[in-house]
Amino acid sequence: MLKHLKSLPLTLLLLTSVGAMAQSVTSKSESSQNDVALATTEKVVFLDHDVVTYSAPVKEKTKGGPNKPADNPKKKKKKIVIVDEPTPADYIANAEESYLARQIVNNALEFQGTPYRGGGTTHAGMDCSGMVYATFQIFDITLPRSSASMAAGAGTEVKLENVKPGDLLFFDNNRRHRGINHVGLVTEITPEGEVKFIHSSSSRGVMVSSMSEPYNSRTFIQAKRVIED
Repeated sequence: MLKHLKSLPLTLLLLTSVGAMAQSVTSKSESSQNDVALATTEKVVFLDHDVVTYSAPVKEKTKGGPNKPADNPKKKKKKIVIVDEPTPADYIANAEESYLARQIVNNALEFQGTPYRGGGTTHAGMDCSGMVYATFQIFDITLPRSSASMAAGAGTEVKLENVKPGDLLFFDNNRRHRGINHVGLVTEITPEGEVKFIHSSSSRGVMVSSMSEPYNSRTFIQAKRVIED
């Protein structure tokens, strides 16, 4: 074999050596198994999720010291673009919505998911009037403690079709004790006119319901407005 190689021209031997070195890396596993030096000026680095290509280090001659490689490659950072859409020129704020009422609604919604507890007024548990009472107390507005006394002595009565967020809804949903025994707080009026309210249900705790539900429309008694514009 060596005799045959010696008989080959020098140029052919050099081409054969270069071809043996110029191997390609086609996978991450192959790259880890073989320490391959690429003949080109590009090298592929395999990371967990990204493939980053960079130029091979270029050695430069420096005075009084060893050759220094070029800067190490750095993984490209992803840019986060935040789009701030301007307010439309024709936007008109809802003049009928009270700022205080909206804040009361927002705080009432913070109680959502609280379990039912008779007489309770905290996140540990609350009944229907306790949820309403505690919400208004945040704003130093003290209401009567029971739903019946709220209906009798708080705010002014409004028709159901005219209610706004922050108004109170009263129900009679106890067959044993006739009269007002349940209260909820209006949270939203949809564009279709659906009235949604938050209340503390004895079976499911503090939750948002709709007046479109047959049970609620059947047991509804009256609505009252505590926060006047």
